[in-house]
Amino acid sequence: MKKKSYGIIGSPISHSLSPVLHNYWFEKYNIKANYSLLNVDEKDLKDVTEKIRNKELDGINITLPYKQKIIKFVDRLINDAQPTNSVNTVYLDNNDVLVGENTDVFGLQAAYLKGIINAESKKTLVIGAGGVSPSVIFSLQKSKIQNISIVNRSYDKSISLKEKFNLLNVLEWKSLKGAVGEFDIIINATSLGLKDGKDFDFNFENVKNDLIYIDTIYNPIETKTIKFLKGNKVKTFNGLDMFIYQGQKSFYLWNKINPEVDENLINLLISKLK
Repeated sequence: MKKKSYGIIGSPISHSLSPVLHNYWFEKYNIKANYSLLNVDEKDLKDVTEKIRNKELDGINITLPYKQKIIKFVDRLINDAQPTNSVNTVYLDNNDVLVGENTDVFGLQAAYLKGIINAESKKTLVIGAGGVSPSVIFSLQKSKIQNISIVNRSYDKSISLKEKFNLLNVLEWKSLKGAVGEFDIIINATSLGLKDGKDFDFNFENVKNDLIYIDTIYNPIETKTIKFLKGNKVKTFNGLDMFIYQGQKSFYLWNKINPEVDENLINLLISKLK
């Protein structure tokens, strides 16, 4: 049997633990497959999808900044990929149709939102209007949260998202530092804090004592902001659980096996972040 081949595309991509995650599950379930980092420029997106059509590749994950840019090269969007217009998983179905799916929405809900009590009453701020932001907003809506504000460096990108999700309140970036104290839930959907990248240029002071802060970043496992908030006894979540659960759904789409999230896997991932 031919060994299956999967990978992840994005820029930057070197920080991704997706190969560790999926290769662990391939070994656990005795699947002859390999998952690797694929260094792909935007001009090469069509070529990558053609490799899936030609069965040189069996599937890919997509991260920033290609979650929207990949869409024009797939045949059909399904499920959460349709309302978010954001794709992070691509594969060829049984009818040789190239399918784009979004597992980020499931990842966020499974990791964090299902456990929030009275979520529908929470005032929520999403920071960032880029690749993962539509998934964050849609997952909040699916969790019955209606009071959602968004802030982004580029105001126009926030307005574009409001055209898709008209319930959004749009804030200006210059108001962010002062506004953080108004919210019950804050989700960082930017790359600020990513390992070896830029970070917020202020500390999240004067936030609510019962704030829930969620970061979609998992590398590093504790960003500067998470360290600051934890030091002030604020409840924080890094992006590791979201990463694991979105990967779990991708794995299922490709292999029709729902892989176990076991302690050995979590310890392995954490060891790679130290």
